[in-house]
Amino acid sequence: MAIDVYKDWLGIPEGERPPHHYDLLRLVKFEDDEEKIRAHYKKLNAHVRKYASGKYSNESQELLNELAKAMLCLTDPERKHEYDESLGREFGEDEDTGPKSVEQILVEQGHIDKAQAAELKEFAEKRGLTTRDAAVQMRFVDAETATQAMARSKGMPYIDLEETIPDNSILLQLPEQMAKRNTILPLFIDDDMLLVACADQPTHELEDDLRMRYQVPSRWVLAMPRSINTGIVKYYAAAEEQDDEEPAAEEAATDSRSKKAAKPAKPVKKVEKKKPQRGGNQLTAEELKEKKMLAFIVCGWTFCGAILIDQFLLKNYVFPQTWPWHFMLTTLVTPLIAIYLMTGMWKK
Repeated sequence: MAIDVYKDWLGIPEGERPPHHYDLLRLVKFEDDEEKIRAHYKKLNAHVRKYASGKYSNESQELLNELAKAMLCLTDPERKHEYDESLGREFGEDEDTGPKSVEQILVEQGHIDKAQAAELKEFAEKRGLTTRDAAVQMRFVDAETATQAMARSKGMPYIDLEETIPDNSILLQLPEQMAKRNTILPLFIDDDMLLVACADQPTHELEDDLRMRYQVPSRWVLAMPRSINTGIVKYYAAAEEQDDEEPAAEEAATDSRSKKAAKPAKPVKKVEKKKPQRGGNQLTAEELKEKKMLAFIVCGWTFCGAILIDQFLLKNYVFPQTWPWHFMLTTLVTPLIAIYLMTGMWKK
C-alpha cells in the first residue's frame, strides 16, 4: 500500500495532490512573512529528515525537495507574486512590491536605525564592500541576517544549504574547481530551470556557461559565502563517494548472480598429511635431556623393583632353594632389558 506522505507525515488532509505551496508548508494562504515561511520550512524539513534513513528514504528525499522548492518560491518576491496570482490573489495597483536597499530592509526589521543605516552605506562605499559584508564587519547583524536582507533587496530567494541537499546527478556535472572559483553550488532542476546557490549576483558569462552545460536556464538563490564553500567540500565529497560505490555494488551483484548461475563444483576432500615423527637428531637439546632423565629414572626404579621382588617374593615363596642364582638373574637381566627398551625413547 502506497504511503501518502502529505497526510501521514505533514498532516495535510486528503484533497489536492500535490498540495499548493502554502498547504505544503502548513501556512495561511498568501502568507507574506518571510521569517514565518522559513520557520515553517525548517520545522517540516527537520521532521521529514527523520524518515531519510528508513525504508521510505526515497519518498523522504522527494518530499524534502518539494519543501525546498516551495520555500524558495514563496521567498522570491517576483515568483511569489506570480504564484499568488495563479491562485487567485489580487494585488492593488498602489501596492509597493519594488526592491529596497539592504540598509532599508535592516531598518524595517529593526536591526539598525536610520543613523546606523547612513553609517553603513558610507562604510561600504569607502571600502568597496557590499552592504551585506559591511553590515557583518560593523557587527550590526550576523551573516545570515545580512544575506537574507541582501537576497530580498535583489529580489532573490535565500537558501540555507545545511537544510537543502543537492541532487548528485546535477552537482557532478559542474567541476568542483569551477564551483569554488565562482562560489556557486548547483542544486537541482525545478520547473525546467537549474537552481543554483550563489554568494552574489552572477555574471552573464557564468550564466551562459551553465546554460551550455545543463541545457536549461538558471535560477539563482542567495546563500552565505561560507555555507557555499562548506557545501562544496561536503556535498562534492559525498556525491563522488556515492558515485564510486554504485558501480562497485552493481559489480558485486553481477558476480553474485554469476556464482549462483554457475554449476557448483564437487568439493575436493583434503587429505591431511601426517606429520613425520621427529628422530633423536631432530629433537631440541631440552627435549633430549628430558627423555634421557626419564630413561634413567625408569631404569633405576626397575633395578630397585627387581631387588624388592626377589627378596620378598621369589626368595621366600617361589625359589627358596636356588636363591643366589635367580637373584643374579633378576638384578642384572631385568635392568638391562629396561635399558634396552628405554633407549628407543631417545630415537623417537
